[in-house]
Amino acid sequence: MTATTTAPVAEKTRPVPAARPARRSSRLRRWLGNGLVQAFLLVVGLIWITPVAGLLLSSLRTAQDNASSGWWTALADPGRLSFDNYTALLGNAGMTRAFWNTVLISVPATALVVVLAALAGYAFAWLEFPGRDWLFLLVVALLVVPVQVGLLPVAKLFGQLGLFGTIPGVVLFHVAYGLPFAVFLLRNYFAEMPAEMLEAARMDGGGEWRIFTQVILPVGRPAIASLAIFQFLWVWNDMLVALLFADSSAQPLTVELQSQVRQFGSNIDVLAPGAFLSLVVPVVVFLVFQRHFVQGVMAGSVK
Repeated sequence: MTATTTAPVAEKTRPVPAARPARRSSRLRRWLGNGLVQAFLLVVGLIWITPVAGLLLSSLRTAQDNASSGWWTALADPGRLSFDNYTALLGNAGMTRAFWNTVLISVPATALVVVLAALAGYAFAWLEFPGRDWLFLLVVALLVVPVQVGLLPVAKLFGQLGLFGTIPGVVLFHVAYGLPFAVFLLRNYFAEMPAEMLEAARMDGGGEWRIFTQVILPVGRPAIASLAIFQFLWVWNDMLVALLFADSSAQPLTVELQSQVRQFGSNIDVLAPGAFLSLVVPVVVFLVFQRHFVQGVMAGSVK
């Protein structure tokens, strides 16, 4: 009697469905390619850029022309536009000093927040130490503390330390209030990195500092660039903190423009180019880091 064996029946494999992110991306491209959508986006772009164009044209016109007619009349006679106002701006000691004060405040405040937040974010994400989770909860809790709450206590503290009215005092205030959000952002981004990548680096003999500088920072560049842009724009455009913590020799461009408006309401030949200069620097910074900014905003949205 011979035993009969039956070959196992192969299971039917289900077809792998197309990835949802790919379908969404394809639908988004088709939607953006629609003529009506493109026309709508063009109109929105023109509406957004109109005030910027008006400010630019006003900064290139004389004070008499700005007083007698609107900025749009310059389009009919562009030959009357000149850079004399910018020459006058460079000759205004208060405006030039305020511009460099803004640079001296914005650059260190941005660099310190990015460096400290990157170090803390890596520690909270991948290092084990006592009280790590409780400390991170404290950082998250600091996100809800408004800036106005700390103005008077910090002003009193800075007065005792001799920092009130100085550029370092303004920088320290921006760093202190920028760190909670920065640490929260980078910690969450670093925590999403594959653990196998860090384990492979440790197996190759890499220490924590080498892993941080050669693995974490290159991979986390989009989030770091996004953080740097947000922090720079916030500090560059700030007026409340600088108005309270900076004296006349340390005040940035926003406070100087407000002072010019209060003292010389018709001084449009200085105010217009100063305002445009204050506007164009953040725009240039955003355009330079635009690619990294988009990558950082979209990071983690599509898996």
